[in-house]
Formats: sequence, C-alpha cells, structure tokens
Amino acid sequence: MYVQAADPSARKPVTVPRLREMKVREEKIVALTCYDASFAAALDAACVDVALVGDSLGMVVQGRASTLPVTLDEMVYHTAMVARGLANALLVVDLPFMSYRDAAHALSASARLMGEGGAAMVKLEGGADWTCEVIAALSVRDVPVCAHLGLMPQSVHKLGGYRMQGKGADAAAHLHQQAHAVAKAGADVLVLESVPQELAARVSRELAIPVIGIGAGAACDGQVLVVYDMLGITPGKRPKFSKNFLAGRDSIADAIAAYAADVRLGTFPAAENVLG
Repeated sequence: MYVQAADPSARKPVTVPRLREMKVREEKIVALTCYDASFAAALDAACVDVALVGDSLGMVVQGRASTLPVTLDEMVYHTAMVARGLANALLVVDLPFMSYRDAAHALSASARLMGEGGAAMVKLEGGADWTCEVIAALSVRDVPVCAHLGLMPQSVHKLGGYRMQGKGADAAAHLHQQAHAVAKAGADVLVLESVPQELAARVSRELAIPVIGIGAGAACDGQVLVVYDMLGITPGKRPKFSKNFLAGRDSIADAIAAYAADVRLGTFPAAENVLG
C-alpha cells in the first residue's frame, strides 16, 4: 500500500482526478467534516485530503435533533468560511434536505454552494432513479458529485432511526445495485455509511470511483468522520465506528494528524470500530 508523505509544504491542491488516482494507487483518502476557517487550516496542516462541510453541522454545531432543518443559506455560509481556511484539501459540501428534489433545484443550489461558497464538489444522498437523474444533470454540466448511500441522515424518519443499512441479502443487493447506478449516472465519489464491511469491500472493489467509508470497515478507499466525534467532544454517545483521537494527546492538531496517519496506514478503522 502506498502511504502519502504528510508534508504540507510539498503538497499540491487535491483535485477530483487526484482522488481517482489515489484509488488506483491504493493510497487511502483521508476526509473529515469541517465547519469553519480555523478547523479548515488545521485539516490542511495535517494533509487531510477532503474537507466535508456536512449538514451534520445542524446537530454538532447548531444542537438540533437531526440534519433536516439545515438551510441552503446556512450551508453556503459555512462553506465560505471553510474555503477561506483551506489551501489544499478538496472542499466538498452537502446539498441540504430538499435542495435537490429535482434537477433544477439541484443545479440552483450547487451554483450557490460552488459560486458563493467556493465548494469543489457537492454531495447528495440516495440512489433511486430520480436521484440518479439529478446526478446525471449535475455531472453533464461539469458539477462534481459525491453520492451517499447506506445510512442517509436526511432519510432518518423513513429509515426509522440511525441504524445500520444493507443487512440481509435483499437489502445488500439493493444497496449494491444503487452503488453501481450512482456511479453510472456520473458520481465522482461515493460515501458508504453504516453498512456491512463485506458489502462495502465488494462495492469498493467493483467501482472505478473512490469509495469513502464511515462505519463501513477498512476496505474502502478512504475514511471520513465527523471531526467533533473524532475529537470526543460531540454531546452524547460517540458512534461505535468512531474513535477519540484527542485522548492522550495534547492538541487538536495532534489528534487530526494521528487520525490522518492511521487512515493512511490502514490501522483505522480497527476491529472495535466495525459495526455489526
């Protein structure tokens, strides 16, 4: 496995084609959520590859019960803050709830997130036919897209809570089909959240696009965590698939660097961070 040297001074900006090259070279992709300029600078200093402005900010920053109340204006605001603190990491941002309900709304929202916010890629949840149509509409207009399958926080009420997805033969086959569908529609990256590690490994092997896992085992092409989870400062119980990297370390910078190193070495996630 190729492990990238963590040297900020020698680093070039991460691009969409670069992520695909990393997959080919079996170079693990390091991603973390980020919501402001100070954390953005810390991610860059640790050579994190992808900074994700997640609508998780609704829960970890705003203190809401879910991601659903987060607005497009709020996502634009936080994306612009993160953009000001980044030099090299690829800036990916969530399209908030109902902002991509059809191609026209998705294009309008993406124009704001990329034009006003400075994002390089937008992320959306789901793999249904209509979602694939939205992905295709964005892709044909050169808007890079990250798809998201498995546990989809914007569908929490439909799913019945924050629980593992893709368990059982039928559910696994459905998720597998949707993974191929979003890739065919033009997605550049796929995030798999809270799915069985065997299924995530199969999808990662089969797809040409990078697959980034969160609670999906170590065989994915990269890993992402909510930054507050990996620092152990999220209120309530930390997800099993996460780890407190700040424990035993003196600074947030050291914790982020340790996370990046463990992902690149393949030591995170470990067995105790695997669901199921």
